[in-house]
Amino acid sequence: QVQLVESGGGLVQAGGSLRLSCAVSGRTFSLFAMGWFRQAPGNEREFIAGISRSGGVTEVKDSVKGRFTISRDNAKNTVYLEMNSLKPEDTAVYYCAANTFPLVVRGPSSYDYWGQGTQVTVSS
Repeated sequence: QVQLVESGGGLVQAGGSLRLSCAVSGRTFSLFAMGWFRQAPGNEREFIAGISRSGGVTEVKDSVKGRFTISRDNAKNTVYLEMNSLKPEDTAVYYCAANTFPLVVRGPSSYDYWGQGTQVTVSS
């Protein structure tokens, strides 16, 4: 059974930084392309960043480009989301997700496995 467990969320002031981690178990991690999504109350779940199986291809949502970076360590079965210059509008529950597509995909319905989410709150 594939399990994804996020960590690293919390409360931070605007302009601050957080690093989210997502540990994957239950199947060979390098078989998965990974994505980070977020969902704020009343909003749909939105794609934030994705990374290919090898880590050679990454995509980042335009509104966070230059502030957020996705990376992965296949030896540690973990994907990361480095978030800098955080803004109050970044407040949401952040989810990591996995799929077996060869490259990055943005649609939530394309992902097979999801973590439980971690809350990120940015105060002004």
